[in-house]
Amino acid sequence: MKCLVTGAAGFIGSHLAERLLLDGHTVVGIDRFSDYYDPAQKRSNAEGLLENSGFELAVRDLASERISDLLDGVDVVFHLAAQAGVRASWGESFSQYVDDNIRATQRLLEAVKDRSIDKFLYASTSSVYGDAQRFPTPEDAPPRPVSPYGVTKLAAEHLCNLYQRNYGVPVVAVRYFTVYGPRQRPDMAFRRFIDALLGGRDIDIYGDGGQTRDFTYISDAVDATVSAAFSSEAVGVFNVGGGSRIALRDAISILEELIGAEAQLKFDDAMPGDARDTSADIARAAAELRYRPSVDLASGLAKQVSWQRGFRD
Repeated sequence: MKCLVTGAAGFIGSHLAERLLLDGHTVVGIDRFSDYYDPAQKRSNAEGLLENSGFELAVRDLASERISDLLDGVDVVFHLAAQAGVRASWGESFSQYVDDNIRATQRLLEAVKDRSIDKFLYASTSSVYGDAQRFPTPEDAPPRPVSPYGVTKLAAEHLCNLYQRNYGVPVVAVRYFTVYGPRQRPDMAFRRFIDALLGGRDIDIYGDGGQTRDFTYISDAVDATVSAAFSSEAVGVFNVGGGSRIALRDAISILEELIGAEAQLKFDDAMPGDARDTSADIARAAAELRYRPSVDLASGLAKQVSWQRGFRD
């Protein structure tokens, strides 16, 4: 099949594009190479993809530039492009989140609504739940985001639902719970923690370190994404978690053992928009997508540590 992957040079997008090529599909990738973090890392992410004759990369801004020509012959759309980051979504930067997360999604949906495609997969986030009342949290829990980022991702989910209802766009959404692994963004916790330990610097902890996250290794996230997109029966929303809910302090202990260094923790106030805890109920994905996360946290972190050692060299 011919697949379109937005955000193809990003962390999850580049891994997904690799998997699709490995499975024998052709891939058109779109990325605008924003400067939210160093675009050089994104170009590095895309290097291997560009060596594959089945991959084509278009540098486009989904929120403002023409995209219809890239959809010719496309069977499956994977919409992963977004302005990420909970903490950066406040204040004046919110307008960028509106452009990249809402306007870009609406324009992509407009571009596909009169085309015959098999599936439109939207990559959402556990941030739509905010401070959930139930753990593990099922897909039917009331979405109550506590950050502007979460609000924009939920708004885009609603847009997908509207285009499905009114135009028959075959939408399925996956809500990722804290994906980690090689190529993780520099602003994400494990990336920062590992860099600090390798460099002998303090680790900044926002809060008391007792907050918990459900961490999902990148290959597991990609497996669920591919399954949702190529299952003809998959509709609605699926949680994608890793079954590795753990407190940050305990995760840092694993990193200390892997790296062989003692962490120096520097505590500060919790940041606005950070949920206290996350935990994915993946029963629906297990039943309908046969999703089974296979990489435990210690093994996944070992792979990320190895990649970051090499990335620093």
